[in-house]
Amino acid sequence: MNDNQSAVQGPTRPLIVADVLALPVLAAGQPTVVTGAPHLDRPVRWVHITELTDPASFLKGGELVLTTGMPLPQDAAGVRRYVDELADIGAAALVIELVRRYHRPPDTLVDACRRRGLPLVTLAKDVNFLEVTQVVHSLLLGNQTEAMRRAQRIHEAFTALTLRGAGPEDVVRAAADMSGSTVVLENLVHQALICEPSGLTVEEALADWEQRSRATGPGDATTTRGPEGWLTAPVEYQGERWGRVVMLRARSSGAAFGPEDITLLERTAMALTVARLIHPAPWERTAHRNALLDLVEQRYCSAEDAHARCAALGLATDRGHFVAALVDLPAGKGAVETESRLEQELSRAGVAALVGELAPGRLGILLALRPGQPWRSFVERLSEAVQGLAPEAIVSAGCEVTDLTDSARSFREAARVAEATPPGQSLPRNRSFHELSDIGLRRVLYALREDPRVQEYTERQLRRLIDHDAQHGTDLLTTLRHYLEAAGNKTTAARRGGLSRETMHQRLRTIERLLDRDLESGDQRTELHVALTALDVLRAG
Repeated sequence: MNDNQSAVQGPTRPLIVADVLALPVLAAGQPTVVTGAPHLDRPVRWVHITELTDPASFLKGGELVLTTGMPLPQDAAGVRRYVDELADIGAAALVIELVRRYHRPPDTLVDACRRRGLPLVTLAKDVNFLEVTQVVHSLLLGNQTEAMRRAQRIHEAFTALTLRGAGPEDVVRAAADMSGSTVVLENLVHQALICEPSGLTVEEALADWEQRSRATGPGDATTTRGPEGWLTAPVEYQGERWGRVVMLRARSSGAAFGPEDITLLERTAMALTVARLIHPAPWERTAHRNALLDLVEQRYCSAEDAHARCAALGLATDRGHFVAALVDLPAGKGAVETESRLEQELSRAGVAALVGELAPGRLGILLALRPGQPWRSFVERLSEAVQGLAPEAIVSAGCEVTDLTDSARSFREAARVAEATPPGQSLPRNRSFHELSDIGLRRVLYALREDPRVQEYTERQLRRLIDHDAQHGTDLLTTLRHYLEAAGNKTTAARRGGLSRETMHQRLRTIERLLDRDLESGDQRTELHVALTALDVLRAG
């Protein structure tokens, strides 16, 4: 977390009625909440002492009203009018002292406050109202000053993010750090592209995301909405609505979003709009890539988190099986066009999948298939689409797995196939992609060609023969190749080399002498065959 973020973490909570009642200066009066206990979380904007029969005319809303009860009307209608006016203006609470006129609150007052949901608090002992106002007003002014400082820090933090060209992940992460709340960026079809959890797990934040998001209606302003009380702000791109950014409180918090949260989310939405202009690549693709990398590298905190994150992107994680595929593009061939073509093919086929660039020139695809759907036909379709754009591209498929979190194993297998597939490798019959069953000795050695142990083994087995050919102008290496390919049949080897049987025998004896090998031994022939195959792979590059 950078200094700008840490400076604004943890917004100052507004002073509420319950806070004021807990202050020593007021707690000394032994306050009792008679009505409106569920509303003690109302913010207190000011404290107003009154002995008037119509105090509401001097109020603006949010005041904690203190009275000795002396001006309270005698008749029930007057009491109801007194309470209605306070409730209508939005008074935070009414505090009445039971010392001078009353020793218990009048029933008419209690009934009127209960009917309007106005918190009524009685004080059993005398309290210095002026001291209460001084203490509360000092706190309020301090909060206001701190709120102004924090608003400035928020402004500075997001200005810094914008100036350095921060991407959407940086912006959303900063918003979560500053607010201490989970922040989610979604597009117009309610796919959660970025989630930065704070106070919630990814599973808690994103479970059934689309359904919950659709229940939280759209809006043009930054406001709290929906059954879960999400704070939402629209995000625009080139003057049009693109999506929205959402702030979620931890379920155990219970605190309402305040003005600082609104300011923070509005600045987040603005920073995301700028980020979209700076980083025009579709963010859905970035979200897919990040989700795939999380699966490939197993970066998720739990299986539940992985399921929730992928489901929030539209992947059917409850499907029967999953298969990973990799597309390795030739140098100079951009991934954007290929990725778009793959997305079109998947859409036409009605297959749920994630597609993203895992590394330069390498696209990853995770298919989520229903039980009974044959995965090979879908990979075949994708392969044909890719080769229509880039004929030299290599498509490799991994194993079939039955749980999303096992997809890393499928990607690892696809990667092993890709590593063992040299450019120009012929395709299997009636198939346009490669899988593990296609990998034989030559392709295993190709995958291991940069391993010094393979190189050292090859040199140790064949160096003397290679040196002899170079020094004497012979071609014993080719003779050895013909002999090994003929599985030790000298007649066949002689025919392939265009040699007489006697010449073949002489050359084989020379090879045995140079290599100190017995060519009649099946084990030693196997060792030489592996070395010769490795040499071919190494020489081919």
